[in-house]
This record gives sequence, structure tokens and C-alpha cells, in this order.
Amino acid sequence: MQTDLIRKHAAPVPRYTSYPTAPHFHAGINAGTYREWLGAIAPGTALSLYAHIPFCDRLCWFCACNTKQTRRYQPLADYLTYLYREIATVAGAVDSRVEVGALHLGGGSPTMLAPDDMRALNDVLRSAFRFRPDAEISVEIDPNDMDEARFDALAEIGMTRVSLGVQDFDPKVQQAINREQTFDQTRAVVDGARMRGVSSVNIDLLYGLPHQTRESVEATVEQALLLNPDRIALFGYAHVPWMRKHQTMIDEAALPDALERFSQSSRAAEILLSCGYQAIGIDHFARPDDTMAIAHREGRLRRNFQGYTVDDLDTLIGFGGSAIGKLPQGYVQNTTATSEYQRLVSETGLAVAKGFALSEEDRMRAWVIERLMCDFSFSKSEFARCFGAQGAPVIEIADRLMEEDEDGLIASSGDRFVVTSRGRPVVRSVVAAFDAYFGTNGARHSIAV
Repeated sequence: MQTDLIRKHAAPVPRYTSYPTAPHFHAGINAGTYREWLGAIAPGTALSLYAHIPFCDRLCWFCACNTKQTRRYQPLADYLTYLYREIATVAGAVDSRVEVGALHLGGGSPTMLAPDDMRALNDVLRSAFRFRPDAEISVEIDPNDMDEARFDALAEIGMTRVSLGVQDFDPKVQQAINREQTFDQTRAVVDGARMRGVSSVNIDLLYGLPHQTRESVEATVEQALLLNPDRIALFGYAHVPWMRKHQTMIDEAALPDALERFSQSSRAAEILLSCGYQAIGIDHFARPDDTMAIAHREGRLRRNFQGYTVDDLDTLIGFGGSAIGKLPQGYVQNTTATSEYQRLVSETGLAVAKGFALSEEDRMRAWVIERLMCDFSFSKSEFARCFGAQGAPVIEIADRLMEEDEDGLIASSGDRFVVTSRGRPVVRSVVAAFDAYFGTNGARHSIAV
């Protein structure tokens, strides 16, 4: 029965880190729109900031991020000049009394930055914005970049959480994805971060990679557990070569099918749960005392472009090429090509290429989708308190799904619409029923399992 379920519901669907999803952003949202939205941010609002460093010194073939390979440092140094100008432009457009509650440095590989440039970026951001004393500073780390000087610089800027890309420890798999990284390298980075007071360590693992088997994934998870991570993100590899040309370097014949992917993820989850980790949403696991596990238990888990988060701030400002921001009015995304990003910033101080203005219906559907992705359920009465009678069409979708469900994917519990344990592996397919834009523009997605 489970095999039939996976086969039936594994069709490609979005990952729903936003709603509407990024393929529906359009050029009707521009720099002028963004300036208006920034100016409307109320004094005292708490912001979340994201700074994107779209460079790597090697391309991992599995990666679907917006990044480019460079062996020279000068492109990064040049890029920072424009990044600083964009930061200054945005800061000048918002009220000076806003506060920063969280900063995330991502990429690409932000740890490619030289230590002095890490400090300089931090100085620019803190000169432009007022940071809360307890602001979370999280950094994506490539263990191959790290040395003592970089660790010291990250400690100086107040790093509180790190996320390490591991993917898989099997040398055959690493070679197939161009991501060679030893266990000892990874352990040294975890130890180095903790020695400098980092309170939360996340490790990213992937299933569904070329040459992976259930047994090899099991071995990787067991090695990762030796590092005592506070969180583990267990992502399914998204094979999207039509979006990321370097993924054509991966031998598709070596990729596991949907049933094998499900077997790999199930076995990994079984091990993590048996070791005391709590399942968070579709692909995260956390120790019970971790802030993400606490937020999940209390119904405060959120989902944004970085995946699951405890960041409950409603305004996210993205800096850098391809960065996405979310404001109360909608989404904005910068142009992706580094050269175009630099040209636009030099001309106007901003680099917005597209976005999406949210309607009230969009907000209603986004609310339901986020709760299903985070909690696997939502309360109809809570939804009604938020949106009133105008939310009736969305509730009708839920009721229709309940009537039409033949596979035991959903159920009702009091006033709650619930995705069952049977339906959780394919929750993205359930969620897609609430997506008014799905299938309307020919966008392609990774499989749902």
C-alpha cells in the first residue's frame, strides 16, 4: 500500500518555501515598488536580514543555489562594493527606528570571504541598522573554506548558529557530486564553532543522490550523529538540470527512483528519532531542547526561503544577487546575474528584477500552506479568526479534499484539518491543492518524495 501511495503522489510539486512560489514572481514589481514598501515599514518593526554571497571556489553538482565558481578573490571584493551600496540604499529608505532581530549569511559560500571582509560586512550592516542585543547571527559554512582566522572573524561578528553542508560521507557519492569532504574536516569545523560559543549547529544531509543506497544513507546519518548536531536537515536532492546546468554533470542513471528515495528518507528518519531527535516538518530534526523543537511544540514554527525557521519576523530584507525579500505587501527578488546586479546597484542603489504583490486571497492560502508544511494541520476556527467570512472558499477546498480522499492522507480532528501520518511523506502534494497558481505557468519542479 505504501509503495502504491508513493507512486501515485510523487509527481513534481513546489517545495513551498513561499506562497506564491518564486516561479510566479513577475517584472511588474520593480525598484520603485520596493522603495514604497520599504518606506511603509513602521517604526520599531523588527527585521530579518539575509546577505547573499553568490560565489564558490568549486561548484557542487547537486547544488540548485544561485552561485558561480571563481578561483580568484577579486570578483568577491568587487561584489562587496555593490552589496554595501545596496545596504546603504535600503537603510536610507526605511525608518531609522527599525531593529534587526536576525541576520543570515548565505550563498554560495559566505565563508569564502576573507576574515577582514567578514568584519567589514558586519560593520556596514551594524552601521546601517540597529541590531537587537539578542539578534541571531547564522552562517552557512563550507568546511573546505575554514581556517582559524575565519573562525575568529565569525566569532567577532557575533555568530550564534552555523549550518554545515555535508550531504553524504560516502567517497563514491562525494565524487559523483563533486563535493569531497572528509569526516575529520567536518568534525574540526563543528569543534571550532563550538569552541567559539556557537549555541546551535545544523548539519545538512541529502538523500536521493547518485549511487546512494539505504545502507549508505544510514552510514552517513550515523557518522553525522557522532558530531552531536543540534539540528539535522535531511533534504531530498532536487534534480532540476533545466534550471541548473551543472546538474547535467550528474549521471541520471545513478539516481535512485522515488521508492528508493522514500526508503532512504524513512530509514534516516527512523535512526534520528531513535536517537532522541524530534521530527520537524518534512525534512528537519532537532534535539528536544533546541529552539526549533521548542517552537514546533508551541506551534510557532515558520517557513521561509531558508526552509524551517524559528524566525517569526514578518519582514525579511534580502541583499545581494538573486536575494529574495518578504515585506507585508509582498515579495521582491534581485536580479540573479552578478554583472547585472552590479550595474543596477551602481545606477539606482537597488537591483530588484521581479516580485509579487499579495492579495488577501494569497495571504489566506499562504497561511494554510505554511501551517500544513510546519504542523501538518490547521485549525479552521483559528483561520476564521484571522480572515473571517472571506476565507470560506479556502475552507471549501479543505472540505472537498476530505470528501475526495481515497488514500487516507487527511483526516479531521475537532475543527482541525490534519494530514495523517500516512499522508505526511506526500504533504507537498496535499498542499498543492491549496495553490491557486500551481500548473498555471509551465514551471517545472522536483518530485514530491
